[in-house]
Amino acid sequence: MRFDRAVPEINPDAVLQLAQVTIRRGEKVLLDRIDWTVELDEHWVLLGPNGAGKTTLLQIAAAAMHPTEGTAYLFGEQLGQIDVFELRPRIGFSSAALAQRIPSQELVIDVVVSAGYSVIGRWREAYGRLDVRRASKLLERFGVGEFAERRYGTLSEGERKRVQIARAMMTDPELLLLDEPAAGMDLGGREDLVARLARFNADPNAPASVLVTHHVEEIPPGTTHGMLLREGRIVASGLIGDVITGPNLSAAFGVPLAVWRSGGRWFARAAG
Repeated sequence: MRFDRAVPEINPDAVLQLAQVTIRRGEKVLLDRIDWTVELDEHWVLLGPNGAGKTTLLQIAAAAMHPTEGTAYLFGEQLGQIDVFELRPRIGFSSAALAQRIPSQELVIDVVVSAGYSVIGRWREAYGRLDVRRASKLLERFGVGEFAERRYGTLSEGERKRVQIARAMMTDPELLLLDEPAAGMDLGGREDLVARLARFNADPNAPASVLVTHHVEEIPPGTTHGMLLREGRIVASGLIGDVITGPNLSAAFGVPLAVWRSGGRWFARAAG
């Protein structure tokens, strides 16, 4: 028996709001009736197994995909009723798909500064000193300032991920979306990134953010909210302490898990 949930009241002040959003590809349902609201001062983490719908959800949040059913609002504007090119400069987005399009020979500083024109690969665009200065400060903020004049292809995977985050911040976005920013990093690189994202979360001027990961150990301190997904459906959503629990994670990942918190960080292991 199916019970239809009430559609939430639209909040025009929310950064992002999804109401009964469904995504279908043929017979396959990628997302099933998702309700989700992100407020200005919130920092979210999305967790779930492969194929749970995390990246698809982020594509909607990035105005890169429209719902098959339901409605999606960004900054109070409904997708499908507004030119997405007006929305995208207000969104910082770092993902593996975007990273694959960055030319390996591009200078690191140009990878970041070219985000100001929403292009990948610097051509004949003219960038002012303020643009270059901002790009340099962002590279410093994420620990890769010394590589500004290096070729992007010479960097390690962890260094590239930090450059990508700096690029996502170039336009001073109102919403920052990070799709598995620690994937491919070694332990030292991951811990450095988590510490930098924790400082980002603590900044009162930081934009709202959504981080996708498979691992609770990668949740930076200062994350305020969480969502667990499985097979395109929400398992749990809300305040981080209410969501990241043993029963909720066990339901999301399909195995018994024990969860604990220490020093502001989350950890999970097989139970029993």
